This record gives sequence, C-alpha cells and structure tokens, in this order.
Amino acid sequence: MKKSIQYMAVLCMMAGFLFLQACKDDFLDKPVQGALGDDVLANEKGIDGLLTGAYAALDGQGDFTGGSGWESPPDNWVYGAIPGGDAHKGSDGGDQTPINAIATFASGADNGFFNTKWRALYEGVSRANTVLKVLALLEGVSAENKASIEGQARFLRAHYYFELKKMWNMVPWIDESTTDFNQPNDKDIWPMIEADFKAAYETLPATHTLVGRANKWAAGAYLGKTYLYQKKFAEAATVFTQVINSGVTTNGLKYDLVSFKDNFDAATKNNAESVFAIQMVANDGTLDITNANQGGMLNFPYGTGAPFSCCGFFQPTQMLVNAYRTDATGLPYIEGANSHAVKSDLGLTSATAFTPDAGPLDPRLDWTVGRRDVPYHDWGLFPGMNWVRDQPYGGPYAPKKNIHRQKTQDLYADLSSWAPGNAINVLVIRFSDVLLMAAEAEANAGSLAKAEEYVNRVRARAADKTGWLYKYIDNKNPLTGFSSTPAANYVVSPYPAGTLAAKGKDNVLKAIYFERGIELAMEGHRFFDLVRWGIADTSLNSFFSYESKITTDLAGGKFTNGKNNYYPIPQFQIDMSVVDGAPKLKQNPGYN
Repeated sequence: MKKSIQYMAVLCMMAGFLFLQACKDDFLDKPVQGALGDDVLANEKGIDGLLTGAYAALDGQGDFTGGSGWESPPDNWVYGAIPGGDAHKGSDGGDQTPINAIATFASGADNGFFNTKWRALYEGVSRANTVLKVLALLEGVSAENKASIEGQARFLRAHYYFELKKMWNMVPWIDESTTDFNQPNDKDIWPMIEADFKAAYETLPATHTLVGRANKWAAGAYLGKTYLYQKKFAEAATVFTQVINSGVTTNGLKYDLVSFKDNFDAATKNNAESVFAIQMVANDGTLDITNANQGGMLNFPYGTGAPFSCCGFFQPTQMLVNAYRTDATGLPYIEGANSHAVKSDLGLTSATAFTPDAGPLDPRLDWTVGRRDVPYHDWGLFPGMNWVRDQPYGGPYAPKKNIHRQKTQDLYADLSSWAPGNAINVLVIRFSDVLLMAAEAEANAGSLAKAEEYVNRVRARAADKTGWLYKYIDNKNPLTGFSSTPAANYVVSPYPAGTLAAKGKDNVLKAIYFERGIELAMEGHRFFDLVRWGIADTSLNSFFSYESKITTDLAGGKFTNGKNNYYPIPQFQIDMSVVDGAPKLKQNPGYN
C-alpha cells in the first residue's frame, strides 16, 4: 500500500488543502487559493488518491504534525504503554524529557507531544472527510465501489476519532459537512464513532485486493471494541461472536491464532491473526525512510557493541517481567506476581557472570522482553548493560516485539537513517485481542463459561511448544539457528476446564485483565485498558511504589483519579480556538 502512496503524493498533498481541520496549526486557518477543486478530484483516480492519503495518515508521521515521529507514534508507546506500566521511557534522564512527565503524570497542557499527537489524528480525520465530500460528487463509478470507498473512509475516520476519544475524551467532532472548523468539544462523540464503524461493518466487503485496506470484519471488531468502551457488553458480545466465527482477513484468511512470534516479524505479517494493521515497509526502492515505522525509531538497544544505531528507549519494567512468572502448574500469579519476582542483572556489568532465572515462566516473556543471556532474536545473547544506555535510570531490559531480525534485515529494515526503521506492521487489532475483548464482554454479560473458553484459547497458544523461544545451536554464531532446547524454563497452561468460571465474575474479569496485560504488553493498550476498567488509580500507584525502588526515573510518579484518566487538551489548540475572548475548547478536569 505504501508504494502506491508515492505516485499519488502530490495529488494528496494538494487535496489536503481543501479542508482545514488539523492539517494546520488550528481550526481557524483558511484554505489556500489555487488548490485542486472538487471537480478535478471527483473521478476514480482522484478518489483513489485521496483514500490512499487517508490511509497514509495512519502512521502519524509527516510535516503536518509539527513534531518528531516519536511524538505521534501509531503504536502509542508514549501514551499507552509507558503510562500503563509496561515500560520505562528509557535512554537517559535528559533525553526527550517531555516523555518523563507523561510517564509520571506530571505533564501539563503545554507539553508539545500532546499537540503533535492531536494534529496527527485530526490530519487523519481531515483526509477521511475529504474522501467523503468528494465521493458525493463522484460519477461513473459503480455503486459497489462507491460503497466500499465510503465504508473505508468512515472506518478510518472512526479510527482517528477513537484514538482522540481515548486520549482526551471530549474532543470536537468535525465531519464532511462541517464548514466552521472551530468547533467546541462539548459533545460525547461515542455515538458518531459507533455510527461510522457500524456503517463500515454493514457496507465493506470481506476481502480486498490491497491487504492493508479495512474490510468488513475489521470494522466489526472495531465496532465491538467501541461497544466495549461504552460498557455495552451484550452488543459487544454479539458482534465479537460474529467476528470470531465468521471473520476473515482482508486477504481472505480465516481469523485464527498463529505462532506468537509471527505477529512481530515482517516476514510473517498480514497473517491470520492480523485484524487491522498499519502497513510498514522498508527498502522498497523509494529511498524514503518514512515508509518504515518512524514512530518507533528510538526503541532499539543502544550501547557498547549494540547492532543498532539508536537510541535505548522503551525499556520493559520489572513489574511487567514479573507478570510472566507462573506456578508449577503453568498458571499465572494474578495477584502477588511481584512476590515471585524474576531475577534480573540490574547493577551487573556485561563482563560479570550471570545465570538467568531458572523458575517457571510464560514463554511470551521472551518474545516481549530482551533480558540477559537469553537469545535476542538472531542478534545474539542479550548482553545486559552493554546494550542498555543507562541501567540505573531505565532498568536492565530491552523491547523485543518491535525488533527486526538480523537474517532478513536487508529486506525488512531501513538502516540508512540515523535511527533504525523497519517493516514490522503496527497491529491496531489482532485476533487474540478480539478473543480477550470478547471474553470481557461475555463475562460482563453473564457468560463466564464462554469467557473462560476465549481466555483458554489464548493460553493454549502460549502453551504450544512450537512457538517457544529456543537456545542457539551456537552462541557465538546465532545465525546458525536455534536448537531444540527451550531458552528458559517455560511452564504455561490453560485453566483447567470450568475452574476459572467457577470463581465468579469478579475473578474471571481479573484473569482477563491480567491475560490482556501479558498477551498485549508493549503494544500500547495498557493505560487505556486500566482507565476504562476503573482500576488505573490502584494499579498505577502500586506500580510507582514498586518500580520506583528499582530505577530512578519514576520519582514522584502519581496517578490522580478524575484528572489523569485523560490527557490535557493541548494548550495551543485551546488558545487558537478563542473567539471574542473566550475559547471554544474546554480543558479537561484538573488541568486548569
């Protein structure tokens, strides 16, 4: 899909001037004179270029944001993973300091990262609205094709607004019929998001010739997620059941769980587990590094002898690592995991001997976290401190889901930049996410047995030995491949039939919340999950209490319920919304 963006780039940029919304610094700027008009764009080639441009905004990257790529990352590592306790900011204390404030909930409305993210998302809204406005003028295109274009545009608009809603709650709604773009944020936009996803679900085809496009079943999964966020559990359960039983990927694969690691490898992307993914490419012949994931370009091990050029950010927390401890039967410690902490090499140099933890662990740990003397994909045994920029500050671990493989880097990594980029897709929704959302909906709707079934399906995949990480055949030459010996003492199992459901709704929900935490760790979901479950206060303040004793970066961290549930509306946007001395945009509670 990204290759097609290249030949439509000029058209998309010119068309972008048609509507203001967020392409500009504020909602008050006027379109430039001389831009392409609706009559020029209202044809099959023009509308395809506009739709391609609406997809291109998914990566959050471009001059339109007014900031750096990592300020508006599509995987929300800054806004969902770090504030949710999955990861430390990493690097060192003086690098990208606005993230420090976000991580500890000390940030105000003047933090420039928020304005960059806001602008990136409203750029997506703007492009989707442009498609819908021009579509109304389109002639000579079949009704089926028009319905598909409309469904995709509404899906994309709903996605961008979903992101805005979970970040800021009350945000302005602007659609293709809006003429005054300086709108107040005084309406709950859930009904409009829901309507867009529902329309997309009802009109989109099941498959498409372009794998990166949204299809009927991606819209269904997102509609179910929208219901879930609104606590419409029965409606969510109904839609999720349809998606689970009948859903297929855009390229026609029946939804299913694949090997866990295959979700995070560019060579195996767009597989049966990919419900909706932001497509990333590298080395595509364009010499354009922005086609790779610039939002995550800081998040690679960095230090003495590290094979990556930058930058040491996004380091998993000890509390996350502890969550992968299992008991002798392979079940998790849903409560009290920190009392069974996983051994780390904190404080040890790479030259100091270290023996990894020998206790039972969930194998998903070692596809999620880089830890000492365990294979780091095919890059070698993770050496600890030498590949960590500031261990006392950010801890001893490194991210792993976003790391490309050495063997295929010529195909799937773009190493021409000062920081790496690669072709690993950003998974907005994958099938295990759907199963766990469905489990949550079923449990809340009263079907504990069905909830247990979905959780166990996810855990059974983790227990499949074919998907485990194994030791190298030769530690000195990791490219020779992997042996038949597991890399750690992996012990994981589903809940014995009926035992989870028998514990009652509250305990089933705790198990689901925990499972989402370890299954989807480092994927940008955790903070938003904790908020919507109403447990962010207790969970995150417990995290600060525990983790701040291990590293120095979280000093003073505190989550305040009623304030930090949402981020502050960017002050720049409030200032630019002023009319007759009063701003149309109102700040979120607690930030005034």
